[in-house]
Formats: sequence, structure tokens, C-alpha cells
Amino acid sequence: MSSVLKLLLEGERLDTAQMAQVLGLSKSEIEAELSRLETEQILLGWRPVLNPEQAQEGIVRAVIEVKISPERDGGFDRLATRISQFDSVESCYLMSGAYDLLVFATGNDLREVATFVSERLASVDGVLSTATHFMLRAYKEQGYLLLAPGDGVDKPAVSP
Repeated sequence: MSSVLKLLLEGERLDTAQMAQVLGLSKSEIEAELSRLETEQILLGWRPVLNPEQAQEGIVRAVIEVKISPERDGGFDRLATRISQFDSVESCYLMSGAYDLLVFATGNDLREVATFVSERLASVDGVLSTATHFMLRAYKEQGYLLLAPGDGVDKPAVSP
């Protein structure tokens, strides 16, 4: 793995001069490596990590298990690509196990997500079944704990 990519994955966003200092490389070497990572589509973009309860008020997130029938020539890929193109879909993964695709979707409310699943997703040719799970509370997001110390911690009563 690229040392620049590893540094990006492990920590905060640094400017190229700071990255060069940490890695013992020149600023131009860092810029060239970042350019290569972007050109080769290894590094697809920069996203902040948000606390969903604080930053996305009114956004409903759901995890959807999708069973699909693979196509003769396209296998799972063509159908997964089609499902991934819906605006409501944040992420889509091919899975092993009891279902084929794991889809992360968002909407403004429960009804919007439910409508997406029943009218758009479930009606795609090749989709055999769906199981939707609404996210009620986030405890960790992309490696960051979201609760303040002491929040939501069940502590047994201490008795003398």
C-alpha cells in the first residue's frame, strides 16, 4: 500500500507539506503520488466523518438486504450497478451468505425510504426479495466513536 494512502487512512487530512515532513519525502513527490492515486481511481474523494445524529437532522438511514437472481452474461454486476445508480443508494456491496447485496440507503423520512424499497428497488427485474432495517442510533461511524464518555453506558448499580 502506498505510504501516502496509508497516512491518509490512518489520520487527519494533512496538507502536502505536512505529509512530506511526516513521510520524509518532498512536497512534489507527495503531489505526484496523490495525483497517481486519483488518476488510478484508488483515492476517489475526500469526505468528512459526520455524526449522523448531529449533522443530518431529518435524514433516515436504512440497511437493505437484497436477494437477486444473477443474469446469464452479467452475473451480479449488471444488476448491482443498476441498483447503485439510484439517488437514494449511498453504498452497495456484493455479499456472501443469506443475501446477495447489502444496500445502504437514505431518505427524508421512513415513508420515503419505504417507498424507494417497495416501488423502485423491489420492482427491478431480477430482485427476488428485500429486507429493510432502519438505523435507529449510531455508536461508531467510520472508526470514530460518537458517544461522549458516559453516554449510553449501562453501569451496574454499586452497593456497599
